[in-house]
Amino acid sequence: MTYQETLDYLFNALPMYQRIGAVAYKTDLTNTIALCQHLGDPQTKFKSIHVAGTNGKGSTSHSIAAILQEAGYKVGLYTSPHLKSFTERIKINGAEIPEDAVVTFVEKHKNFLEDLMPSFFEMTVGMAFEHFAKEKVDYAVIEVGLGGRLDSTNVITPEICVITNIGLDHTQFLGDTLPKIAAEKAGIIKERVPVVISELQPATLKVFIQKADEKHAPIFFAEEYYNVQFKEVDEEGKAVFIANGAPIKFDLTGKYQQKNLGGILKAIDVLKENGLKISAENISNGLLKTVSLTGLKGRWQKINNQPLTYCDTGHNSEGFEYILKQIEETPHEKLFMVLGMVNDKDISKVLSMMPKDAEYIFCQANIPRALPASDLYEAASKMGLRGEIIPDVNQAIAEVLKKAGKNDFIFVGGSTFVVAEIENL
Repeated sequence: MTYQETLDYLFNALPMYQRIGAVAYKTDLTNTIALCQHLGDPQTKFKSIHVAGTNGKGSTSHSIAAILQEAGYKVGLYTSPHLKSFTERIKINGAEIPEDAVVTFVEKHKNFLEDLMPSFFEMTVGMAFEHFAKEKVDYAVIEVGLGGRLDSTNVITPEICVITNIGLDHTQFLGDTLPKIAAEKAGIIKERVPVVISELQPATLKVFIQKADEKHAPIFFAEEYYNVQFKEVDEEGKAVFIANGAPIKFDLTGKYQQKNLGGILKAIDVLKENGLKISAENISNGLLKTVSLTGLKGRWQKINNQPLTYCDTGHNSEGFEYILKQIEETPHEKLFMVLGMVNDKDISKVLSMMPKDAEYIFCQANIPRALPASDLYEAASKMGLRGEIIPDVNQAIAEVLKKAGKNDFIFVGGSTFVVAEIENL
């Protein structure tokens, strides 16, 4: 099989949540456990760091990986979904898994995969764990896909768990209140394994404390150790934060990163207490070079200068709260919003937050889960938002670039899959 034939096989033969939604979601770990056993339990052959949360888990995972790389460790990084290429999901020191390794994995295990019929995500977890074990990584940073307790990644026993923000997302699977969702995320907490909570939220506090007590796990609320505030974006395009009075430069320029940074710093503190050799210079360099070291894309990423154009993968009300605040605080004349969303989420709360004086271009990603741009237009119109329908993401961007003045601001997002289709990202 060629690499493209292998991808076609995986995308077509295995149910993929990102593309088709709920029918691909599995409610237990049976398949993942069976696949890992078939592979010789590779997840037991490397040390790991497990990261869950509604918003911020991708940024946190990449940042921790970058710091460990700067400290000289060989670091695996498993994240999802991918933006441009399947191989983005599985990296070692920023290098994506080779295409031939993907082909070899599928050819070697095809008969077993066809008998087991795992989901696409379960298969990628097994592939990542086998790759990390085979390449003998020192540490692997493993980002949870959805939830925590029943997520396929939850077969590892990590050195530390990190749980970022909890928000109302994937409520059809995880519950319709913050405590219910937090309980699912808390499912990654293991016996005597320290856990860092990045953002202290009153609604979820008791849930995490109770779960940590049950598991005899030391628990650290990062905000009790780090006071982090956004200061500015410097002339080099790096965000400057103040953490406990000291400036820290961060490659990820979204102001919302102040919610993640304390958790990242506290997680590194705990790892150092457990014996990892990480210097202050490693931390500052890792944060300064997160994007170049790990290849992270789509987190408040500038894609044009005049008019100023940014994209972001934030896709729920908590994410948009920070996106809209950042837009508001960025000097501009007129605001254009290129938006596309998925069809299995309650979009009303996000749309109710949107500024009514902006001009909207409604688009849709080229996946079955995409909400038709016409449906999004209708829902937005009921909220008093005005604009036009241009379904193709890049055509929508091209049209708005023609229309906008050099002092205007363009935002592109609403869904990870809209950002994924931006050309030259």
